[in-house]
Amino acid sequence: MSTLVAGLILFLGVHSVRIFAEPWRVRTIARIGENRWKGVYSLISIAAFVLLVWGYGQARQQGVVLFEPPVFMRHMTSLLMLVSFVLLAAAKVPGNHIKARLGHPMIIGVKVWAFAHLLANGRLSDVVLFGAFLVWAIADFIAARKRDRVAGTVYPPGDELRTVLTVVAGVVAWAVFVAGLHLWLIGVAPFA
Repeated sequence: MSTLVAGLILFLGVHSVRIFAEPWRVRTIARIGENRWKGVYSLISIAAFVLLVWGYGQARQQGVVLFEPPVFMRHMTSLLMLVSFVLLAAAKVPGNHIKARLGHPMIIGVKVWAFAHLLANGRLSDVVLFGAFLVWAIADFIAARKRDRVAGTVYPPGDELRTVLTVVAGVVAWAVFVAGLHLWLIGVAPFA
């Protein structure tokens, strides 16, 4: 469990710089340059992600069960994951109504992902992993909306075609994931 917690602290810590240290981030980028910042940020993120995944794999083997969710929660999780995939697609497809309306669909997608997985998983390792991501995503969304208000950010309006493409991309990605990619990557079949 300690490896998982260390991975979470490092991964979410790096991803929390804009939440807790935006002035320091801006000064550092000005001092070392944006490309160097992105390089260091990426290297730390990758190392932290590897540590997090490895720690989660170890913690899952310990199998400390806090609660046993009912089977129907797996189906609820799969449905919520469909929403999450559409939100993630909305963050990447420019000019869609979803991004125009929500501003930060990727962060909301992470919140939905974390909440959905908390519904279907009752082991201590799951609660630590998904609970930490949920708390982080809530804090990040609040900070992002505050930055938007301070900067007067207005997201450009979306159009129908790009919104349809966004939804289709999210549904296709979700279908690929539940059809086999989740089992291959995570070792769990969502509909089993």
